[in-house]
Amino acid sequence: MQEIIDWIASNHQTIFIVILMIFVGIEVIGRVPSVLHTPLMSGANAIHGVVIIGAIIVMGKAEPDNYLALVLSFLAVVLGTLNVVGGFVVTDRMLEMFKSRKKP
Repeated sequence: MQEIIDWIASNHQTIFIVILMIFVGIEVIGRVPSVLHTPLMSGANAIHGVVIIGAIIVMGKAEPDNYLALVLSFLAVVLGTLNVVGGFVVTDRMLEMFKSRKKP
C-alpha cells in the first residue's frame, strides 16, 4: 500500500494533467453538434495508428519474460487495428451517402 501512495505522490502532477485532459475532452466532444460526430469519430479512429506504432515499439523493446508488457501491447495492437479499420469503414459509409446514384 505504501508503494502505491509513494507512486501517487511522485506522479501527482501527471495524474492531475490526465484528469484535466479527461474533463477537457468530455467538454469538447459534448459541444460538437451531432451532425459532426461521425466525421470527428472516424478521424479520431484513424489517429489510432499512432497507438499501433507505439504498441509495436513497446512489444519490440519489452523483455521476453515481461508477459504483462507483451500481453498489453498485443492487445493494444489488436484493438487499435480494429479501431482504425472501423474508422475507415465509417468514413467509407459516410462518403457513400454523397455519391450520386446512376439511373438504369
